Amino acid sequence: MLALAADTRRRGDAFVLATVVWRRGPSSGKQGYKALVFPDGAVVGWLGGACAEPTVVREAKQALQDGRPRLMFLGPADELDGRFREGVVLVPMACESEGALEVYLEPVLPPPHVVVIGRSPAVGTLASLARVLGWRATIVDDEDGPAHHPEGIPVRTGLDFTGLDVGPRAAVVVATQGHYDEQAVVAALATDAGYVGLVASRRRAEAVLGDLRDRGTAPEALQRVRAPAGLDLGEIEHHEIALAILAELVSRKAAGELRSGVTPRPVEVAIDPVCGMEVDVATARHRTEHAGTDYLFCAAGCQRHFEADPAKFLAEPPPGDRSPG
Repeated sequence: MLALAADTRRRGDAFVLATVVWRRGPSSGKQGYKALVFPDGAVVGWLGGACAEPTVVREAKQALQDGRPRLMFLGPADELDGRFREGVVLVPMACESEGALEVYLEPVLPPPHVVVIGRSPAVGTLASLARVLGWRATIVDDEDGPAHHPEGIPVRTGLDFTGLDVGPRAAVVVATQGHYDEQAVVAALATDAGYVGLVASRRRAEAVLGDLRDRGTAPEALQRVRAPAGLDLGEIEHHEIALAILAELVSRKAAGELRSGVTPRPVEVAIDPVCGMEVDVATARHRTEHAGTDYLFCAAGCQRHFEADPAKFLAEPPPGDRSPG
């Protein structure tokens, strides 16, 4: 599982590494069991039975959205009070199994992606420094040049960013030094990049943005451009400019930018009337109809209990909706 996690991370795909860190039998999940949970809800590996897995998937999707790890306790409702700790997600389980689990969810999101346009000395330095931080880096040049940077950083020719995954986690830095600044800025603004910067003197930056404004570029689009890019350190060398830009990007990442969470596929859920668990409507295997209403269940046991005495479960809230005490 760890090898698969490493390969998935290298591909730049988001996932959650879920690990059973404690269990009390009877439980099909054992301490140390691991699984990868993907944004579409797919699970590779094994964590537990029919009740545990959907709950873990639901919480894993939330972890992908906010980027924060969490510890889950899944157990009987009357055991929740004794398990409360700050930062622990408590999930009441009312299924037939009397076991309990603690599962640690660790979201792994793609690192920020720095796309540098141009071939000035600052370009290679910025891309190389980004790689040192474990970030992705790509060099784009509208003129013919080598396919790879000497350090193995990929180089794209032209201003077509198709396939580069330039989204909210990406920073596009235009360092074309007057060769095709306007075209590069327009191409950068056509993406969803979380940061667009222009390497230029203040006077040159004002001229570029003014020209684009005169050509009809929307003012709100131009407001996205950080010009000059990087921390203002006065007159510095090209390599130091690259460092100043990276320092600004690190600052923005620390402020919560350039690392927006993944938005998983929306899931329609129904509440199991027996145990109170949320059930994915699209994938639910256990269903029954009563008095003209369809009811969904997390497992066959809950369905049997309901069908034996529907009135018992429709007359009172399910266990998950009651206070643990």
